[in-house]
Amino acid sequence: MQFNRLKRREAITLIGAAAAWPLAARAEQRERVKRIGVLTNLPSDDTEAQLRNAAFLQGLQMAGWTVGRNLTIDFRWGTGGDLDRLRAYAAELVALAPDVILGVAVTSLVQLQQATRSVPVVFVQVSDPVGAGFVASLARPGGNITGFTLFEYGFSGKWPELLKEIAPSLTRVAVLRDPSNPSGTGQSGAIQATASALRVDLTPVDMRDSAGIEPALVAFTREPNGGIIVLPGSLTITHRAQIIDLAARLRLPAVYPFRYYAAGGGLISYGPDAVDQYRRAAGYVDRILKGERPAELPVQAPTKYELVVNLKTAKALGLVVPPALLARADEVIE
Repeated sequence: MQFNRLKRREAITLIGAAAAWPLAARAEQRERVKRIGVLTNLPSDDTEAQLRNAAFLQGLQMAGWTVGRNLTIDFRWGTGGDLDRLRAYAAELVALAPDVILGVAVTSLVQLQQATRSVPVVFVQVSDPVGAGFVASLARPGGNITGFTLFEYGFSGKWPELLKEIAPSLTRVAVLRDPSNPSGTGQSGAIQATASALRVDLTPVDMRDSAGIEPALVAFTREPNGGIIVLPGSLTITHRAQIIDLAARLRLPAVYPFRYYAAGGGLISYGPDAVDQYRRAAGYVDRILKGERPAELPVQAPTKYELVVNLKTAKALGLVVPPALLARADEVIE
């Protein structure tokens, strides 16, 4: 009888343990650490990079992901236009076998697309992903890549309009662009169409490093009534403080693509909220980590655009900002 009681106790113990196995397995699966890679175009100490990263982490945290508990993130930061190093970084991230990669800007996305056709990639800060061959269509990307586009090329035509509005005597504009950014060609075309209608002549200025900016702009100022349009790109963003300082010293009115240029002393900016894209990208990363496929997640356009005017800079340049422009501004910096 004692033997039977022992048998019954062992059976109960085994049954209890067996019942607990699925629960333990589910808990382990639920807490399995996921891996994200991030390939960005800005250096780690850049203030804008820190703001964007904070928004991305906040979005992940709101979705239930915590670094060190159920998530690990591998960062590869900006290379200052060094495409070979960027290519190596892309390969390094893919070799780590992440569950998903966040790719920032066109230059990063080009390298990631070459490195993998299977690891899911969510992009931000990219113009014309269809034309560049990253996705089949905005509604159904069709491959391992999806994300958040910056703007249609036609949007770029608003920059010469704003510059002419704030500086009516303008007849010449230097278009400062990063030649490593393939989106620059489409943006320049839209700017050219608008500039022609405004009777403004354009001078393309390719920025290959920080050393070449000043000589090019000094040469441009040898004739009067000039201004600058700064296009998005890794180099123009990384060296934005130098560009803003040169525009002030050379007394050139300038329009920029993002708020942080105007906040840093630039005259006027108009473009999408870059930080908001990172917060939204975290939502796509969360959905992919939970089993959805990039091919079925549509590419999304910006939901917020910001017009920012720096009145202090306008005053230093001797410009009077039209009341109608001030009324449209989302932010006025005084």
